[in-house]
Amino acid sequence: MNDQIDFSTFGKQFSEKIFQGMLTDTQWAAQMVEVMRPNFFDVEYLRYLCERYFAYYEKYKSFPTLGLLVTLVRDELAETSDHILRDQVVDYLIRMKANPNPGDVGYVKDKSLQFCKQQAFKQALEKAIDLIQGDNFDKVMELMKGAMAVGMPHSTGHDFFKDFEARFQKQSRNVVSTGFKQLDDKLIFNGGVGRGELACCIAATGVGKSHWLVAMGAAALRQGKNVVHYTFELTETAVGIRYDSNLVGVPSNDVQDHKETVMKVYASKDFGRLIIKEYPTGSASVMTLRNHIEKLSLKGFKPDLVIVDYADIMRAAGKSYEDLRHELKMVYEELRNLAMELQLPIWTASQSNRSGAVADIVGTENMSESYGKAHVADILISISRKADEKASGAGRLFVAKNRAGRDGVIFPLSIDTSMSMFEILSEQSLTLDEIAKQKNSSSKALLREKFEEVMRAHKENA
Repeated sequence: MNDQIDFSTFGKQFSEKIFQGMLTDTQWAAQMVEVMRPNFFDVEYLRYLCERYFAYYEKYKSFPTLGLLVTLVRDELAETSDHILRDQVVDYLIRMKANPNPGDVGYVKDKSLQFCKQQAFKQALEKAIDLIQGDNFDKVMELMKGAMAVGMPHSTGHDFFKDFEARFQKQSRNVVSTGFKQLDDKLIFNGGVGRGELACCIAATGVGKSHWLVAMGAAALRQGKNVVHYTFELTETAVGIRYDSNLVGVPSNDVQDHKETVMKVYASKDFGRLIIKEYPTGSASVMTLRNHIEKLSLKGFKPDLVIVDYADIMRAAGKSYEDLRHELKMVYEELRNLAMELQLPIWTASQSNRSGAVADIVGTENMSESYGKAHVADILISISRKADEKASGAGRLFVAKNRAGRDGVIFPLSIDTSMSMFEILSEQSLTLDEIAKQKNSSSKALLREKFEEVMRAHKENA
């Protein structure tokens, strides 16, 4: 059996990726806690960080984020006389923050976990030899079963009273803002769409799904975030013009006549980077997107937000399905898995059914083909507007599902598809329950009355 007892033969860069993998993937870190010891790292600054990372988990049954880890070690390092260790820790944390998604992390995780499990098995064999000499075969069997089980994905659950402290450790939720303070409110999206979350916009044909996705991407760019936008119906340049229109405030049909204005705005503001990638309708799978993101990573582009326009016209990876609803559910599951794997928020859209085209409010029951899509998404919002409302730009936004906070709330919208812009017209939302409680008025009439009231106020202010 190999006598190697640390990660030295893998190299320093490999070891750095191991710790970074644990910090960014807490489920995998929970597996490593069972089989790995900090002294497996042959460099001191990684041992130092790993010891504190594991000690925090042992106490609170949850792992600290990068920001919290920095806080934990900052004061201790400030008082240390070991300036070399302090400088190495600071340098590593800065490099890790600058490169949050290094390449080959999947390979690093598999290789290092395999190594740690081999060490655990080796230790079990050494103990088993002593037990066999004492004819204690029952304990040998228990020992070997335990060695086989360590490092396997598992959870014994949250021990409610024993793990009390874990519930009161504030975990930072890294989010990308929607650009709307009403949606980003603490009680609703709590800042925006978080890493590993799948958000979906439901709307009928021609209502503005693609425009909403551009608005979400543009909001992220204004925050300095990097965005990759996948389009399966429009060309890359057509989508690019929509971004120009939104970011600069020029109608899309006029963008090409205002080249100097567009360039001046981009030169004066610090936007994030945007990559737009087109695939033919029905040709792309989640595997296609994953491979493309990996290629971008090799070229130094790290997305903070992924836009998929839109998931309903993707295909499932690998297996083909005779029933469309099963394939669509699988596409959404794969898309959410991608969000969790990359620790990125993903925005996509879904077509509503025929009844959704004439409904005042589009709900999850109006998702076409597969209701299972609603089960997968973390956030579902819908946009509805009827044919007679399009000229005035009137519409409604409904938060149909929200794992981060409150749902079932409605906001009146102003929609300008010429610039892919949306405006929420009221600080106050209206709930379906509030509509239903009203006597002597149908929900349809009350909703229209409420909306017209807000529209009148908006016009007067304008």
